[in-house]
Amino acid sequence: MPDVSFRVRLFHIYPMNFLHIMTTTLALTAAAPQQSPAETPVIGKNEIQLKNDRMTPEALWAMGRIGGMTTSPDGKKIAYTVTYYSVQQNKSRTLIYLMNADGSDKQLFTQGNASEMEPQFLADGKHLAFLSTASGKPEVWQAALDGSDRKQLSFTEQGVQGFKFSPDNKQVILVQEVETTASIEKTYDDLPLTSGMVITDLNYKHWDHYVRTIPHIFLADFDGTRISDQTTDILNGEPYECPMLPFGGSEQFNWSPDSKTIVYTCRKKTGVDYAISTDSDIFAYEVSTGKTTNLCKPAGYQAPKTDPSRSLQHQAVNQNAQDCNMGYDTNPQYSPDGTKVAWQSMERDGYESDRTRLCVLDLKTGKKTYVTESFESGVDGFNWSKDGKQLYFTGVWHARSMVYQTDLKGNVRALTEGDYDYSGVADNGDQLLVMRHSLSAPDDIYSISKGKKAKITQLTQENEHILKQLTLGEVKERWVPTSDGKQELCWVVYPPHFDASKKYPVLLFCQGGPQSPVSQFWSYRWNLQLMAANDYIIVAPNRRGLPGFGMEWLEDISGDYSGQCMQDYLDAIDNVAQEPYADKDRMGCVGASFGGYSVYYLAGHHDKRFKCFIAHDGIFNTQQQYYETEEMWFPNWDLGAGPWRKGITNQANSPETVNDGQKVNPYTTSPHLYVDKWDTPILCIHGEKDYRILSAQGESAFKAARMRGIPAELLIFPDENHWVLKPQNGILWQRTFFRWLDRWLKK
Repeated sequence: MPDVSFRVRLFHIYPMNFLHIMTTTLALTAAAPQQSPAETPVIGKNEIQLKNDRMTPEALWAMGRIGGMTTSPDGKKIAYTVTYYSVQQNKSRTLIYLMNADGSDKQLFTQGNASEMEPQFLADGKHLAFLSTASGKPEVWQAALDGSDRKQLSFTEQGVQGFKFSPDNKQVILVQEVETTASIEKTYDDLPLTSGMVITDLNYKHWDHYVRTIPHIFLADFDGTRISDQTTDILNGEPYECPMLPFGGSEQFNWSPDSKTIVYTCRKKTGVDYAISTDSDIFAYEVSTGKTTNLCKPAGYQAPKTDPSRSLQHQAVNQNAQDCNMGYDTNPQYSPDGTKVAWQSMERDGYESDRTRLCVLDLKTGKKTYVTESFESGVDGFNWSKDGKQLYFTGVWHARSMVYQTDLKGNVRALTEGDYDYSGVADNGDQLLVMRHSLSAPDDIYSISKGKKAKITQLTQENEHILKQLTLGEVKERWVPTSDGKQELCWVVYPPHFDASKKYPVLLFCQGGPQSPVSQFWSYRWNLQLMAANDYIIVAPNRRGLPGFGMEWLEDISGDYSGQCMQDYLDAIDNVAQEPYADKDRMGCVGASFGGYSVYYLAGHHDKRFKCFIAHDGIFNTQQQYYETEEMWFPNWDLGAGPWRKGITNQANSPETVNDGQKVNPYTTSPHLYVDKWDTPILCIHGEKDYRILSAQGESAFKAARMRGIPAELLIFPDENHWVLKPQNGILWQRTFFRWLDRWLKK
């Protein structure tokens, strides 16, 4: 699924925020034989000449991926990053570009062969600070805007993962790893080569690695020429993360305008408590005294005891009448005058897909105001206006992520429209700066003029040299009636040069999450235009459980994986199959994560609709998944309780009651229980470093199919996690994907 700009559910894809882009880039670079910076081959913009006008995997991997942007203090300059990939070298490299605020005079800022990222203008507006791998590991550097006076500012043993200079330019926050023994015992000093680990608690592994180190934020002085080697660990002695794993970045901490205080995000829990809870808070750290204050909870707050083996929804932790910000609270930002702090806030502990609200705290009165209550969807990203009277944010409604504005009283209005997804909104004086993509175009930077009639201007054309060679399929919005009398929005993507007099094979795209939107996303793997370019009609439903259609629609899936959401899929494909150009005898079903679960479930419940299936990183056995996954709040909330709690219903939206025979046990509809009904060829794909959904799930599904005598293949990646990140692995994924589809749907 897409590399989207907002956080989505555990069983799908998280945001490629800047820190993760940096980490991925470094990991890919390090995968090759070690070379000195001078010897490292330069990976830059890929010039590619396509053989025809159809999208290919190679064309996708040739595209530059814009990762982030920032503006100079006077608003006249924009710095942004682009990551390029080399399939031949199996590497990536991230570069920094500079341009004027109107998009003119684009210049490559990065020099040499290093990766450079996370640009930040210094207070003088004449220098840019950034992370560079020029010394062999990421360190903070600076240079004048014309590229001169380039010098290294930090000199650390392990490298720097993120940074932010104070507004007065006298100090800097550095993100570095520290050792943790919260869940894995420290190895004996006389056994330095042992690979064994003594596990003492949960959260011993996360996403794709064992948790032996965690990120902390450190404070260091800066004299204008060098960052001091003497640093202060703001979380000294605390076994907690900031930024939060697995994907938190520099957006999770910020300076006050007067440089006297730092606000940061942290979930101060370990072990089982960490695994079952989403309760992160915003903390304020006074630089002069080291005093830390929790801005979310009242002084002396003590969390009630919980039963870790069942959902937190109806436990005491979520029944407090006082506003204690029990869910995710992340990404704090001071108002320009320093009198307020805003952050993204979820209401309920244990529910990672709760609606994200925008909370504004008045530091003088202590009053919290939620300024997006009239918006019936989540806030995906935000920024203050320069005058501090407004906030700009992005959020999904009806399968499109738009830019919105709210005042401090909660009056919300949309600023954009159209079939796009916007992200990364920032106020730059007389214009807003945003990123924008769609199902038919990757990210570019745009400006939005202020006023009653917004003018939208494209500032970058990063992949124009590739896109102009392509003919893309038409994308149509289609509302489909559901079996329970409601309406479901589907995107239908048609092949290039579509001819309605012909018949085309049809693919049902099953979304992950399970509560992430099927919006106008652009993906470098689950790319619907690439599927259409192979002469398939793609049906992508916003089935039950997806945001942007109100809370009832969003939460209908909790505790009901095999219910209405599965029927929504079938309603969508049946509706499109009625069209004369849709070949109902050549239909396939594909999906990743919860989409993979959907494929495995539908394989036993499709009534011979489909001729083949593809499941990537999917859940095959829900009982085993409960015991295998690492973030336990997810199965607790969605499935109600552990499999051994047979008296607990799976209805997460209802009070927990004893199963009276009318409620469906959460584990009795697991896909693995319906293998006896499987009758259709299936391709299973999995990464062995996927600790969200272990590869045993995909291997088990493959073995089940083969033991039944059903044609099946298994594509396994020993070095990939829930995603496929390495270029050659990505190409293999695409080739295997389409070879399987063509084998069964183009006979």
